[in-house]
Amino acid sequence: MASFSILFFFAATGITLNHQGQMNGEPEVVRHSGRLDDALVRFGAQVDQARIVERLRSAHRIKAHLSDFRVEDDQLTVSFKGPGYAADALVDRKTSAYEVTETRMGVVAVINDLHKGRDTGSAWAQIIDLSAILMMLVSITGLTLIFFLHKRLALGLWMLAIGTAVCVAVYAWFVY
Repeated sequence: MASFSILFFFAATGITLNHQGQMNGEPEVVRHSGRLDDALVRFGAQVDQARIVERLRSAHRIKAHLSDFRVEDDQLTVSFKGPGYAADALVDRKTSAYEVTETRMGVVAVINDLHKGRDTGSAWAQIIDLSAILMMLVSITGLTLIFFLHKRLALGLWMLAIGTAVCVAVYAWFVY
């Protein structure tokens, strides 16, 4: 029972991943603009990435983790990513003006990204690893139990062989 919720989550999101086209809604895109302190972005100065990131986070309530920060001669690009979420800022180094484009992809995209571990961080990666271990444990436990049910052993092993053969056959004929 300890693994019920996570097993159910990964089973349900397996279906949503398999039918993304029918389940994904339209993304919500919001644009913000503003201006940074000239000292943070001016030419010839060391760009203070931490202060720029914090300024953008606080001004626009961005909670996703920083995925990319690029410094070019005329502009800065700052990208934040999270499950079902992206925020990209483009900063003009001449004027210190910026524009942030926030994209929210919806609940189905969030749970699909959680299933894949995309833009979720190390804590969620540990949850995925733990759930995989629990799924393997449940599978091995089921296989082990069949050996103690002597009346059902032959049928159980046949079902194991048939299930494995069907998966291999579908892969060989329809995927590979």
